[in-house]
Amino acid sequence: MSSITYSAAVTESPTTPTSGPQSTASGAALSWRGGRLYRGGAPHRILSGSLHYFRVHPDLWQDRIRRLADLGLNTVDTYVPWNFHQLHEDRPPRFDGWRDLERFIRTVGEEGLDAVVRPGPYICAEWSNGGLPSWLTSKDLAIRSSDPAFTTAVARWFDHLIPRLSTLQASRGGPVVAVQVENEFGSYGDDHAYVRWCRDALVERGIAELLFTADGPTELMLDGGTLPGTLTAATLGSKPEAARRLLVSRRPEEPFLVAEFWNGWFDHWGERHHVRGVESAVHTLRGIIADHGSVSIYMAHGGTNFGLWAGANESDGRLEPVVTSYDSDAPISEDGRLTPKFFAMREALGARGPVRSPARMPTLPPAHVPLVHRAGLLAALRSAPSEATTTPRPASFEQLGLDAGMVLHTARPRIPAGEHRLLFTDVRDRALVFADGTLLGIVDPRSPELPVTGTGRLVRLEVLVENLGRVNYGPGVGGHKGLLGPVLVDRRMVQGWRNAPLAFQEWSSAELSDTLAAGFAAPSAECAPGTTSTGFAVAELHVDTPADAFLALPGSGHGLVWVNGFLLGRHRDIGPQVTLYCPAPLLRSGTNTVTVLELERLGTTLEFRDHPELGPPEEYVEEFD
Repeated sequence: MSSITYSAAVTESPTTPTSGPQSTASGAALSWRGGRLYRGGAPHRILSGSLHYFRVHPDLWQDRIRRLADLGLNTVDTYVPWNFHQLHEDRPPRFDGWRDLERFIRTVGEEGLDAVVRPGPYICAEWSNGGLPSWLTSKDLAIRSSDPAFTTAVARWFDHLIPRLSTLQASRGGPVVAVQVENEFGSYGDDHAYVRWCRDALVERGIAELLFTADGPTELMLDGGTLPGTLTAATLGSKPEAARRLLVSRRPEEPFLVAEFWNGWFDHWGERHHVRGVESAVHTLRGIIADHGSVSIYMAHGGTNFGLWAGANESDGRLEPVVTSYDSDAPISEDGRLTPKFFAMREALGARGPVRSPARMPTLPPAHVPLVHRAGLLAALRSAPSEATTTPRPASFEQLGLDAGMVLHTARPRIPAGEHRLLFTDVRDRALVFADGTLLGIVDPRSPELPVTGTGRLVRLEVLVENLGRVNYGPGVGGHKGLLGPVLVDRRMVQGWRNAPLAFQEWSSAELSDTLAAGFAAPSAECAPGTTSTGFAVAELHVDTPADAFLALPGSGHGLVWVNGFLLGRHRDIGPQVTLYCPAPLLRSGTNTVTVLELERLGTTLEFRDHPELGPPEEYVEEFD
C-alpha cells in the first residue's frame, strides 16, 4: 500500500498518457488510458465523498460541502431521487427550494470541487422506493427493464432532468465531470438492453462527460451491470485488493474506481446502531487509493431522512424499515461534527491545507419542555384534510395516489354476539384497529389476527394503516402498501369501506394546525377511552438564537414529529435512534412549536439534548463473498 502525499484538491503531475482505449467524449474533463485516469491531460485521482442534497437543509449545503473539502476531497457526488422531485404524475417535476439541484451543484463548483451525479432512475440509497415514484411502480410494468412502459416514463423524467445537468458539465464551465449510468444494476437483473438505453438516454440529452457503471465486485454483479465501452466502477466495504484484481482481469485498461466505499452503514429500527472502527475504515481506504485508485466515500456526510423518505429492506419476508437518521457513522456526522474518522481519513488522503470548518456547530442547551395533549388520535384524523373515497374493498395506498403516511379505513360490519376472529389477510405494514373508538390491537404481516366481541349490532370498524417505508433494494422495490387483501370477520369479508388518505408529508403548517383544532373541538363521545395516551400533542420552546438541537421523547412510543410545521421524521422507542436531529435553520428566534403525533403512548416531556444519541453501537463491515 502507498499513501498519498499530494494535496487532494489538485491533480498529479502531468505525464504522457500511455496508449490504449478510452471511453470518454472529446472535450470531456476526465478520460482514461492504460489503467490511469486523467483530467485535462494530467494524471488524476477522484477523491470524492457522497453528500445528498435531499438529506441536508439547503441553508447548510455550503457548510457541508466545505467540510468535504476540508476532509481532503476534490469531488462531491450525489444521487438524484426522482420521487423527491415528482411526487405526483400529473404535476411537473420541481427543481426549486430544497429540490434546487442546480443550486447545489453550482455550490459544489463555487467551493472549488468537481461533481459526480448519479441520476438513476433507480438510486437505492436507503431512500423510499429506491427513488422511483410510487405512482409509477403502482402500474403494471417491469421496472428497471427495457419494458417500453418503463423507459417511456423515464425518458419524460430525463427530459426534465438531464438538460439541467448538461449545462453544468465541466466542458461547459460547470463542475460536473462524470455521470453514472443507472445504479448497481448487476445486483438486480441482466437486461443489458435497458442499461444501454440508460446510457444512450444520457448522451442523447447532452451528457458528454465521463460515463460509468457501478456494481459490486463479483462476477455475477459485473456480468449483469456492466457495458462494453463504459467505465466499470466497484461498490464495496472491504477487500479492495480482491476487487481490483477482478476488475483488472476483466478491464485491464481501465482505472480502478470505487464509486461507493462503505466506511459505515445505515440502521434499521429495532436493531443496533452500526458503526465502523476508524482503523478498519482507514485501512480499506488506503487500499483503494493505492496505485492510482480513485474513491468515493459513502457516506462522507450522511444527513437525515427527513419526513417519511426513509426506505426499508426485506429479509425473509420481514420488513426492515430504515431509521430517520442517515448518520451512517460517516467522518462528518449527521449534525456536521468532525469525528475522529474525519481526521484519520484526512491524513490518509494527504490533505495539507487548514481545516476551515468548526469542529461542531452551535447547539441549544439542554431543556425539558412539557408535552401537552391537544387532540385525540381518532378525533383528529377523522377531521384531517383528505380526499376520501368509498370502495367495496379497502383501497391501497397506490389506488389512493398516496406515497407515504397513513390511511384511515372505516367500515360498519354487523358482528354477531359472542367472540369472533378479525383477520387482515395482507396488511402492509402496520395497522391500529378500533371498534367503536376502542383500540382492539395492532396487526402486521406476522400478527394479522385480533379477537373481537360482537353484540349483534353494527360496529364502527376503523383501521389506521401506516406505511413504515418503501423497500429500496432488491426484488421488493415497487411493492404496494396498505390493506392489500380482504378483511374478514371469521370467514366473511367486510365490504363497503371509506378510505381517507393522510398525506402527512405534504401537509402545510396550516393543515397541521387545522387538524389539531378540529380534533380538539370534536365531541368527547368521538374519542377513545384514555384519549390522552395517543393523538396530537404540542410543546413550545423559546429560542434566543437558533442552533442545532437534538429532540428526545422519553416515555413516548411511536409516531411522527413536526418542528414549526416541518415534518422532521419518525420516532420509535424500539431504537436504536433516541434523538432526532433538528438543524438550526428549522428553528427561529422566539417561540418554536414542536408537534407530535403519537400512535401508542404519549410521554409528558419533550427533551432538548446537547448531543445525538443514536443507540448502542455494533461494529459492522459489509463484505462480498
